[in-house]
Amino acid sequence: MHRPSEDRFVSWFAALERRHLDRLTFQEVRRALQALSSLYVERRARLEAGGALDSAGKRAAFALFYGPLHFLLVRQIVRALEAARPAPARIIDLGCGTGAASAAWALEAGGKPLIAAVDRSAWAIAEAEWTFRTLGLRASARRDDLERARSARRGEAVLAAFTVNELAPQARSRLLGRLLSYADAGARVLVVEPLARRGFSFWDDWSALFVAAGGRADTWDFEADLPERLELLDRAAGLDHARLIGRSLWIGP
Repeated sequence: MHRPSEDRFVSWFAALERRHLDRLTFQEVRRALQALSSLYVERRARLEAGGALDSAGKRAAFALFYGPLHFLLVRQIVRALEAARPAPARIIDLGCGTGAASAAWALEAGGKPLIAAVDRSAWAIAEAEWTFRTLGLRASARRDDLERARSARRGEAVLAAFTVNELAPQARSRLLGRLLSYADAGARVLVVEPLARRGFSFWDDWSALFVAAGGRADTWDFEADLPERLELLDRAAGLDHARLIGRSLWIGP
């Protein structure tokens, strides 16, 4: 079944290419992507200090490569969980990055939700605002600490995608309490993270608490249907994303 979000993704990715390859060459982005991938796998201690976005090349690689991958994975997870039915009135995106994940959820809900995005990176906020505007979504984005994000209520949704693993342990613990309190208030809560071994010692404890609160913990493996240029960048950087793989925690309405 064809969905409108498919066309919106294709046009958004084409706009992403124009936006970032106008400033950097394909080879420059490829090299930056290799450095960014190494950071995520081997030098995770630098993530908390913002190492993933500390150069123009890494920022472009993150937006042009990981942003679309996050969009596609979250869209598949939202579909599998039927998380867009009924459409949430608002999606609070904690650690929004480029806004790709919450945009995917909002589009699956027919573009109806208002997105309230927060991130500590000024660059990420500017990129998220561009993402929402390009996709025609209603949204507000502000630079702030996640702990100062607004509270969620019944009929709303909270998303923490590819964010929890980059937090310091104390901040991560505080966020867990807030997410569970949002669920107690009747909001939908979705946490999405990559399926990686390093930096995820917290996952089993979080999974147990989400399940105890009436939620679920899942591991996902979807077939990837990447745009040609995204697949080319994937291969050129020596990566392999033939499958969209990740994990999630979910508490429904």
